[in-house]
Amino acid sequence: MTRWTGWMFLLGAVVAWMGWPLEAHALRIKEVAAVQGVRTNQLTGFGLVVGLDGTGDQTSNMAYTTQGMSNYLQQLGMTLPADAKLQMKNVAAVLVTAQLPAFAQPGQLIDVTVSSMGNAKSLRGGTLITTPLKGVDGEIYALAQGNMLVGGAGAGGGGSKVQINHLSAGRIPSGAQVERTVPTGFALGETIDLGLNSADFLTARRVADAINAKLGAGTASALDGRVVRLNAPADANARVGFLATIEEIQMEATVPAARVIVNTRTGSIVMNQAVTLGPCAVAHGNLSVSISSTPVVSQPNPLSGGQTVVAEKADIKITQEPGKVIQMDASPQLSDLVRMLNGLGATPQDLLAILQAIKAAGALNAELEVI
Repeated sequence: MTRWTGWMFLLGAVVAWMGWPLEAHALRIKEVAAVQGVRTNQLTGFGLVVGLDGTGDQTSNMAYTTQGMSNYLQQLGMTLPADAKLQMKNVAAVLVTAQLPAFAQPGQLIDVTVSSMGNAKSLRGGTLITTPLKGVDGEIYALAQGNMLVGGAGAGGGGSKVQINHLSAGRIPSGAQVERTVPTGFALGETIDLGLNSADFLTARRVADAINAKLGAGTASALDGRVVRLNAPADANARVGFLATIEEIQMEATVPAARVIVNTRTGSIVMNQAVTLGPCAVAHGNLSVSISSTPVVSQPNPLSGGQTVVAEKADIKITQEPGKVIQMDASPQLSDLVRMLNGLGATPQDLLAILQAIKAAGALNAELEVI
């Protein structure tokens, strides 16, 4: 049994054991929706990591590393000669990224990720010097600085090298301090909009119905398949309690749209419980091509003045295994579909082509998404 077939068999066994009922279960509103406008913001900045043990940017023509160090030294009151040649083996140019949480206040600490942008061998043991982190508007929202945590290790010598995990990126926990807040419209206006995690009209209606049943008619109204509008209190403190109550309200979950997700890089296929199969017939066979190369020596005749030449002779063989037609009856449950696909004995690449063909034939009642 191949790894792929074994995985599909295990999935089929789990699905058959669970039965995959289409019964809805209860969810909290906070699990399907979030307040619009209350979101994180992406921050980024250019910085330098110093204190490396000869593992920084390896050549002197790294213009951004040299320019960045020169600019930093100028801020400290040191001016370098124009013809100065800096050796940057202990310095690495990096990009620093972070997420600014919603309602972040000045003085709050956030984590940052540091990634090498040059040819540094390792950032292990380095220290990030003060780096301003900017938003998309160009304003500085945080300052990052601190010692790097790199989750890898490496060693080399005599032409050999051993490395574990990744050495050119790391994190600094609580490595940035917030300097500016991002204004939100949370406390403004008479209404608050809830945005669903995925657009679905039935979910939007059930969210509004659950809120109205708990807090009274007219509290919530579904504007479309994504947005539910709430009539909120004017006082900021009352709004916090209002939303805290709404987030904990129980609602009936909806059955998701039938979908099959195929990852072509790993060969993984995931289906939800709503996938069904119509009657169809599938023929599957394998075609293999093998090419072998054999060295052939061409020896010239004596006194001919020719040269001995080594050539290659290629043999090509094509083998096609006999295919068979498999009838697939209508399948109301995912367990039946998995069992039928196991019977094909197909590779991940073949299975992807089969699913696409079944979908094109109108027998796969699901959306096929390739990632």
